[in-house]
Amino acid sequence: MSNKEIHPHFTLNGNQFNSVKELLAFTAEKMPEVFEFFSEWFSNKKYLTVHTSGSTGKPKAIKLLKEHMINSALASAKYFDLDGDDISALLCMSPKYIAGKMMLVRAIVSGWKLDVIPPTSHPLKARKIYDFSAMVPLQVYNSLNDIHKLKTLIVGGGAVSKPLQDKLKSVRPKVYSTYGMTETVTHIAVKKLSQLDGITNYYETLPDITVEKDDRNCLVINAPNISKTQIITNDIVKLIDDKHFCWQGRFDNIINSGGVKIIPEQVEQKLENEIKQRFFISSEEDEALGEKVILVIEGKKQKEINFLGLDKYEKPKKVYYLPQFIETKSSKVNRNETVALL
Repeated sequence: MSNKEIHPHFTLNGNQFNSVKELLAFTAEKMPEVFEFFSEWFSNKKYLTVHTSGSTGKPKAIKLLKEHMINSALASAKYFDLDGDDISALLCMSPKYIAGKMMLVRAIVSGWKLDVIPPTSHPLKARKIYDFSAMVPLQVYNSLNDIHKLKTLIVGGGAVSKPLQDKLKSVRPKVYSTYGMTETVTHIAVKKLSQLDGITNYYETLPDITVEKDDRNCLVINAPNISKTQIITNDIVKLIDDKHFCWQGRFDNIINSGGVKIIPEQVEQKLENEIKQRFFISSEEDEALGEKVILVIEGKKQKEINFLGLDKYEKPKKVYYLPQFIETKSSKVNRNETVALL
């Protein structure tokens, strides 16, 4: 299927369309952001210009081939068994970003019955049952009482905290944490979070995608259907085999304290049950150690923090409290700019 076609079973908010012209006319009047996407999608250009989130550096514009986006959509539908004729889906994220764009692509390529609602922190209130949806962790947390309305849910756009993972273990839908980035045309691997599909602590790649790691222990992605070249990441991983891996942290976040290399994300995992507010581990210069570990917490001090579960060099030498973290446009914490406030 090409980007010039609409699947005959595709509907948008209950409406079916006989032509691209009809679809554009409908969205122009009722859904400006969706119209903006479809206008570019159905144009003669072979690529789509999208922007990275900016969570690990300055946001940048990149070009994604529409052919690769279609291949990604088909791979997702195949992996999640969502390529039937009567699949319902909910888009509750902004079409400005890659996750929202790809929900639209999956729907028109696979023929889903898609409902689009404005981004909200409570997307399942008074909604019907859906076969599939994608959410950020905050939306999932606020939807726990209504999550039975979904059959399959993918969670992306930020780390899924240990407390939230614990809550998702026994829910009715199949829930997956996703691994991916704008450059990989959204997710290339998923981790199972619910008992319904068998919880795992590793990510499994989608069809026709394999992984390896480089000499920094960072993930290298081989995905010929969505990228003409290998995708070299800054994500430190433990490799199980060429289809499975465990994510450990970001190479560019590593702290070298007295010659000991510390991965902040691993320290954060140990503190998740101890700190209820948003927080992250970072570093600042130290005359003796070179770098020392610091803890940055959003909000006011609530109680003394127990660091007993941390190794000697992992224990923060200072704890800072900030009224509010700086976020990227896609609502991820911008660590660098937040630390600069200190």
